[in-house]
Amino acid sequence: MTLGISASTVFAEDATTEAYPDNDPGGDLIGLRKIEDGSVVSNIHTAKWRVFTDKAREFFLQGKLDEAEKLFLSAIEEAKEGFGEKDPHVASACNNLAELYRVKKAFDKAEPLYLEAINILEESFGPDDVRVGVAVHNLGQFYLGQRKLEEARVSYERALKIKRRVLGYGHSECSDTMYHLGVVLYLQGKERDAEAFIKDSIRMLEEGGEGESFICIRRLRYLSQIYMNSQQFAEAELVQRKILHVVELSKGWNSLDTVIAAESLALTLQASGNTKDSKEFLERCLNVRKDLLPGDHIQIGANLLHLARVAMLDCSQHKKLDVSRAKAELDMAKNHLHNSIRISCQCLEKVLKQKDKLKKFSKPGDSRKEGQVALAILLQSLNTLSSVELDKQELQEIQEKDINLEAREALLQCISAYKEFVHKRSIADTPEIKKEYLSCLKRAQNLFGHKVDEELSNQNDFR
Repeated sequence: MTLGISASTVFAEDATTEAYPDNDPGGDLIGLRKIEDGSVVSNIHTAKWRVFTDKAREFFLQGKLDEAEKLFLSAIEEAKEGFGEKDPHVASACNNLAELYRVKKAFDKAEPLYLEAINILEESFGPDDVRVGVAVHNLGQFYLGQRKLEEARVSYERALKIKRRVLGYGHSECSDTMYHLGVVLYLQGKERDAEAFIKDSIRMLEEGGEGESFICIRRLRYLSQIYMNSQQFAEAELVQRKILHVVELSKGWNSLDTVIAAESLALTLQASGNTKDSKEFLERCLNVRKDLLPGDHIQIGANLLHLARVAMLDCSQHKKLDVSRAKAELDMAKNHLHNSIRISCQCLEKVLKQKDKLKKFSKPGDSRKEGQVALAILLQSLNTLSSVELDKQELQEIQEKDINLEAREALLQCISAYKEFVHKRSIADTPEIKKEYLSCLKRAQNLFGHKVDEELSNQNDFR
């Protein structure tokens, strides 16, 4: 665990310098460095400030937030005693505590500390100093994390203005703030302005030799998602191909990072109706995953679900011209879905059996997230399977009044699985899980009328 949201936060140890971080400036978290400020004139208070700040950092990294909070509070008091009430070291100490409160979601305590830090830096260096710009950027991050979008926009715009004036238009610090400003504008619905800022931030990274960096890849992914959300599939495809090219060059195909990039491109191609290329990429992803991962890994289950959906799309594109091919695609989809369902169930059982063990040896939330992903894939696979069965019924020209038993079974299993794992076995609900459950429930009601509860009462527990 690390402290803060921007790698460019003003720390207590660097308040008297103009150092800039070389780690991820666009990340959601920052690191705390030990104090190495040789310019500090030592006295009893500055010595205590050093000790308290370093020890608080250690506690924070251990997840002991209450102990860290007490020491950061003491560090502020010692900084005021040792340096003076309005010294920049006090500003940095305030910022450290503000970041801790942000992580604890004590937002009402964090905001006054951010503002105090900015005020001190303005009085010490003037309103247009780069350290003020960095602190204002951090305030923007704080607001963005709470979805206070207008406050975040104002903060980022001011920070960008300062950084451009002091550092120059092409500096990486400007690129960082431009990207986050673009994110805020997108969330405000200003898509065209958002796209311009995000593309500029990416271009600046590429011109600075960081086009293959993790930061640049992440920004490209966000840009592609903007295009996908607005159904600009051609633009999204270009960005996704660029991402895949960069990742493949650096890591080769036998890498999960490359697989994830290729899968994203495949889903973009699927959305645009290009089933041929989408299927080729997904099959290649599946082969690599089978080589690198255990056979019951949920990523393999998800990959199979994607392949099934592409096969269904292929069926819909050819059912009027080539019925035999359409049927073959549905059979293929059904096979993929059965395997996806099997893997999801195995993963869920493993998570539940090892719940206590995972809590002990894994990062907090690992087992919970794995269970949620597996349940989401299971429900989606069952829901999709019901669609496959109904499509097969349509191709075979069976009368609609004849209930499709396979579709019925898949939908009832979907509903039963939700109730079993969420209500009885403590897999936490998520919007994605709830959405899939409600979709199954609605489709079941359309098939069975108001007899869903009766059907469920005759249904065995989820198998």
